[in-house]
Amino acid sequence: MSESQAGAGTVRDEDAFDAEAVAKWLRANASDNGGMEGVPRVRQFAGGASNLTYQLSFEGGREVILRRPPSGTKAKGAHDMGREFRIQQALAPVYPLVPTMIGLCLDEQVIGSEFYVMERLVGTILRRDLPDGIGLDTMQARDRLCRNAIDALIDLHAADLDASGLRDLDRGAGYVARQVSGWSERYRRAHTPDVGDFASVMSWLVEHEPADRAHTMIHNDFRFDNLVLDPGDSTRVLGVLDWELATVGDPLMDLGSAMAYWCQGDDPEPVQVIRLQPTNAEGMWTREQVWTAYGERRGLSIPEGDRRFYEVFGTFRLAAIAQQIYYRSFHGQTTNPKAAMMGGFVRILDERCRELLG
Repeated sequence: MSESQAGAGTVRDEDAFDAEAVAKWLRANASDNGGMEGVPRVRQFAGGASNLTYQLSFEGGREVILRRPPSGTKAKGAHDMGREFRIQQALAPVYPLVPTMIGLCLDEQVIGSEFYVMERLVGTILRRDLPDGIGLDTMQARDRLCRNAIDALIDLHAADLDASGLRDLDRGAGYVARQVSGWSERYRRAHTPDVGDFASVMSWLVEHEPADRAHTMIHNDFRFDNLVLDPGDSTRVLGVLDWELATVGDPLMDLGSAMAYWCQGDDPEPVQVIRLQPTNAEGMWTREQVWTAYGERRGLSIPEGDRRFYEVFGTFRLAAIAQQIYYRSFHGQTTNPKAAMMGGFVRILDERCRELLG
């Protein structure tokens, strides 16, 4: 995993771990431990504020990626390293865009938490703005990039659940209702007095829940900074990262959550301020184009009212995710500067939900 603009940097003191202990564990347990001699150099990716991600560079030139939970109080059921590892391992035969898994350590005595290690995918990861010099300067290239990104999501939704063995993740009918109630409860538990309560948004979601669509594998955090692009052709997706929230459920909930990140050029200024990906650039698709292309390829008719629900839910869910991170900063459980910024992020998403509701 490499990044086009914000690469791996110095490890924060609170997130440090014993690199020698990890190397010793890998040499004894990894599915492929070649080139893992010595103690690796450890660098931390700054992009995320949920699970922590590190690059381990060994003396012989091999580089791998380590994922572990954050410190501090965690939401119930969150940061399950074993689940994240096994989902990717099971998906690999039917969805080749997942990274190759190397090892899962459930023994917290090794570094103080569970962790897993995967192969590094070498490529470009887009952040807030499109960088120069990577072949995305033309309208045609940006159009292909958007189409290929949405095709990667559609292909995931078409992945064979029986062949992967992941159908048992499906809890049956009522996925939409469970998600609305579940994220509402998570938000209430993480609420701090300096942000809105989202009460009217949560009530609206309950009142407007559409019936579930046929369930598929879903990513639940699909956005450009979780996509690795081919360094030789930046319109081509090589891999999809960060499977922490993946499950089996309504695919339109997945698309609606992706649209919460999909800021376009005519969105209000506060939304532009918190933009995380370059979808506002000229030639990038609008949300309308995404919905249309998705519906056409999957043969779905998506009523305007349903689309509105999915976008409101996705925006609220993003606020709940941000608030869970901000809660840890508010209560002094982390010094991560990104976590401290999340309160403002939540306030803007509160206003955005109100705009979507009209």
